[in-house]
Amino acid sequence: MAGRRAPRLYVTTALAPGVEVEPTPEQAHYLRSVLRLRLGAAVAAFNAADGEWLCRVAETGKGPTRLTAEFQLRQPETESEADLWLVFAPIKRVPLDWLVEKATELGVAAFLPVWTARTQVERVNLDRLRAHAVEASEQSERLTVPELRAPERLDRLLAAWPGGRRLVVCDESGTGEPISDAAARLPPGPVALLVGPEGGFDETELDAIGKLSFVTRVGLGPRVLRAETAALAAVAVVQAIAGDWRRVR
Repeated sequence: MAGRRAPRLYVTTALAPGVEVEPTPEQAHYLRSVLRLRLGAAVAAFNAADGEWLCRVAETGKGPTRLTAEFQLRQPETESEADLWLVFAPIKRVPLDWLVEKATELGVAAFLPVWTARTQVERVNLDRLRAHAVEASEQSERLTVPELRAPERLDRLLAAWPGGRRLVVCDESGTGEPISDAAARLPPGPVALLVGPEGGFDETELDAIGKLSFVTRVGLGPRVLRAETAALAAVAVVQAIAGDWRRVR
């Protein structure tokens, strides 16, 4: 391991000394054919419940690749990550993949796609997005992988909104307060960001959203931002001012 870090893999297997871990076919291909790891090579396996463990390649070749857990490198998080949801209208494939990858790196806990009046994309490939979230968690040294929920209509989501979770709405109409000011006043606890589709929310949606007691409408500065840029900018501001970016690595 000298001079280089062991590759990280997210696993669902419970990790403990001597436990055998079988990577997914995609992970096995990566270890065997891309990294060309040999028997005894180090791999760091992790999940939220068990933390991160040093494993060794115990079996490779044409059969299933297997790892054996040896000892714990990192304990599960003793201080929970920021409970930050990102609610967004689906956008085109390439920017959406990029959005999920980068928002995972920034610490988003859950992704909630919603259908709005102006949403142009008709379907979301959840399996592909989950794969991007897992890869981003592995790369960014998170111990968790964000939740990815099935899309639903915005009005239905808001009608069943959980009590105690503040919703910060990125309002492109210019009537919202600066997001930095709003983030500084957010009370401790769960929060969500809502970003609209390309073309923004329609007036009916904005009127309905503005009447909800748990909503704060914010602006993202003087420039017009693409949907994916707006989402990541909002996440970064909230994480820096009210989220877990106040912790050191």
